[in-house]
Amino acid sequence: MMVESAKEISSREAIINGAKELLAKNKPIQVREAIKGIVSKNEDWRGRKCINLLAPEALISPTARRLLSSEVCQRAGEGEIGNRWFAGLKHVDELEALTVELTKKLFHCKYADQRLVAGMVSNMVVYFALTEPGDIIMSIPKPMGGHSSDRLDGPPGVRGLKVVDIPFDSKEMTVDMDQFRKLVYLVRPKLIALGSTLALFPYPLKEMREIGSELGYRIYLDGAHQLGLIANGKFQNVLGEGADVLTGSTGKTLSGPQGGLILWNDDTLTERLRWAIFPGLAATHQINRVAALAVSLAEMLEFGKAYAAQIVANAKALAKALDESGFEILCAHKGYTETQQIAANVKRFGGGYHVAEVLSEANIITNKNLLPGDSPEDWDRPSGLRLGTTEVTRLGMKEKEMEIIAGFFVRVLMEKEEPSKVARDIIDFRRGFQKVQYCFDIEG
Repeated sequence: MMVESAKEISSREAIINGAKELLAKNKPIQVREAIKGIVSKNEDWRGRKCINLLAPEALISPTARRLLSSEVCQRAGEGEIGNRWFAGLKHVDELEALTVELTKKLFHCKYADQRLVAGMVSNMVVYFALTEPGDIIMSIPKPMGGHSSDRLDGPPGVRGLKVVDIPFDSKEMTVDMDQFRKLVYLVRPKLIALGSTLALFPYPLKEMREIGSELGYRIYLDGAHQLGLIANGKFQNVLGEGADVLTGSTGKTLSGPQGGLILWNDDTLTERLRWAIFPGLAATHQINRVAALAVSLAEMLEFGKAYAAQIVANAKALAKALDESGFEILCAHKGYTETQQIAANVKRFGGGYHVAEVLSEANIITNKNLLPGDSPEDWDRPSGLRLGTTEVTRLGMKEKEMEIIAGFFVRVLMEKEEPSKVARDIIDFRRGFQKVQYCFDIEG
């Protein structure tokens, strides 16, 4: 349960009152200018002056950004390719067909759908297609990295499912297969949901599939954070190793516009999944987002292997540099991570919420995160900090820059240097990293 402090409530009220005052004192055209100004300020600060280490964010290429404001942003593509509810969509059909084929080629899968507006909506499709109210599912608990996508406060709760925790090894940050084997035969779930907001290492899919072949459950993996790595052979072959469905975000390591993707190979699932997508959960989806995604997928086909490899290399380098500087980084004994994510225990510095706020004053953007040992009720004040290297990698940073970034952490959190002073140095540091790499705009 979220408990807000008086300071947080006061801050929110001040922001809302500021918006009310702006509306009261200005004509609509002046409000328009204020909106443009706010967006411009954010672009200058977050886009040019910060080190962004948020794991859920990634830069899209200049071409993809332009397509988000293209003419097709006004068009409604309701229906299936070649079978629309509206006339005049022949070029939209061409665009969506190309996007689907690009996706299938990149992920080596038989079926793909790109119409979902968010990764969590992709997960909802799985629950509506593969379960019935009252069914039992198993998913990763939140302190072990689980996400609301697969818990009672998310789609499973909306669907009326019963949720049982997957036993998880907090030291190895993966499924505890010995305990899983004992529990799964007692629970006999309809679906195993492998989704994690703290995704550091591959899952034992082959072993879980073997048990599923006997018990009859389906497996779906939410690869929201790993999707670009999966596509480029830097994680695990999710569908090849036993998952029935792979979902994910088209942002993050796939580095396209925000949205959802769903992939599968099993012909017997096609009718149920497509019905759940349309007319179930997607109708007039954003065609401009599909156009931007198509370009992003083409970029992944051209540059993805080098990009994904550098993302993971940077994550390992940043984790190592922080560890050697005295920070407590999870899973040091197994190389810290195999994704873009790093998990740090910052309880001794005041916890994840406090540390993220202090770092933001120094122009370092991170987020709080639950860690093993926290309880779900600690969500607002967890002990952990989650870091990701996708955006800094796409700006062209490599291992040596990760060591510099670790040094900024030391200055702010260990040496207690004034954050505003560190921010000035970070602005200077960022001047050398302003252009998006691993895209046609740079190479062409």
